[in-house]
Amino acid sequence: MAENSAISWTHHTWNPWMGCTKVSPACDGCYAEALMDKRYSKVKWGPKADRVRTGVANWRQPFRWQRHAEVAGDRPFVFCASLADIFDNQVDPQWRTEAFDVMRRTPNLVYLLLTKRPQNIVKLSDAAGGLPANAALGTTTEDQKRADYNFPALKVARIELRPLFTFGSLEPVLGPTVVPREYMPDWIITGGESDQIGHPSRPTHPDWFRSLRDQSAAAGIPFHHKQNGEWLPWRPIDGNPDRRPIAHVMQNGSEYYPGNFSSPLQSMIKVGKSAAGRLLDGVEHNAFPEVAQL
Repeated sequence: MAENSAISWTHHTWNPWMGCTKVSPACDGCYAEALMDKRYSKVKWGPKADRVRTGVANWRQPFRWQRHAEVAGDRPFVFCASLADIFDNQVDPQWRTEAFDVMRRTPNLVYLLLTKRPQNIVKLSDAAGGLPANAALGTTTEDQKRADYNFPALKVARIELRPLFTFGSLEPVLGPTVVPREYMPDWIITGGESDQIGHPSRPTHPDWFRSLRDQSAAAGIPFHHKQNGEWLPWRPIDGNPDRRPIAHVMQNGSEYYPGNFSSPLQSMIKVGKSAAGRLLDGVEHNAFPEVAQL
């Protein structure tokens, strides 16, 4: 589905600003920090660093996509703030107000507002003039602790603001997660962690992906598996384990066991993101929520 984005679950990405502060274990290997701070030095990450607003040309991009969508008669997805957090309360509130105005003026576009701070959604949306009618709300939950904390807040936002739909981005999956049925969003996205500068990826037990796939099926909602990360389950056919990093992962997610040794736990081998691919039990999962045409 990606058109102007390498992310499989969106057509486009649009960043009104860049920069953020880490708030959970999912942030440990932040790709946006690795790219925009450590590699390109465009913005410093952290609570005392300034957020950087992007240029005028970038703010005009949604209007170009809107014109194309009008001609095509479709509704492409736009992941807003892939290099930041749209509900970061350390951002100038006026920027969010102006970003929401852009969204309202581009009604054919479906904006995916993903946040690790769902507790801020209602307050900051109200302060910005109300949630745009063409916005979907999502939250990142990497393990059970974050799921139990973030999904209830997402449900409150769904009730209060009535977004197009809600979604959960379980990427990277760092532990087994059960989404209570009363807090189940309308779309589940999963993915494993990839290597970033200064942060080697952590392996994901394949049962954690399978569980979320099966929970989605039981709830009758679309499931999208973005990537396995850098790791796959180790098999003897993979060759001499001494030649590649090996990790042994507990199914309950409580610990990781790096190194090469015998273990009754799930053994994972690091093969790289490209080789690990997107298949889960031999199937590529590309489901998306349906959105009504204008």
